[in-house]
Amino acid sequence: MIETPRIVQTQAQPIAFVHVTVPREKIREVMGPGIGEVLSTLAAQGITPAGPWLTHHLRMDPDEFDLEIAVPVARQVQTAGRVKPGMLRAARVARTVYHGPYEGLGDAWGEFMKWIEANGHDPAEDLWEQYQVGPESGPDATTYRTELNCPLAG
Repeated sequence: MIETPRIVQTQAQPIAFVHVTVPREKIREVMGPGIGEVLSTLAAQGITPAGPWLTHHLRMDPDEFDLEIAVPVARQVQTAGRVKPGMLRAARVARTVYHGPYEGLGDAWGEFMKWIEANGHDPAEDLWEQYQVGPESGPDATTYRTELNCPLAG
């Protein structure tokens, strides 16, 4: 399900994002429009994505998602509507890659968080998923690849 986790140091990464707070069961309704909004704003400003899109979860709540739907960029986007410039902070993170459909992400995170705890790490409040290979690659969801990143406290 997940690759062997590892600890890495990330660099700060400029992003363009849309912030949403939504009940957990409504997440599928906001993802497509949110990423579409970010990508169309980047295109209108002549900015090319600097990597795969991601979701930066600001806090974990069992009933609600509070997140930024984002795209890494090489230069700052200008605020347009809900799209804003931001920064994914530099951090020491636990990282793994999940192989499979998006419906399995909850179980993948559970397995990953158990590894983090078992290895004596203290997770920070936020985390992010970067969608390396997804539905745009074809209909076989077993080929999807999602990078899971959990910043570590301390």
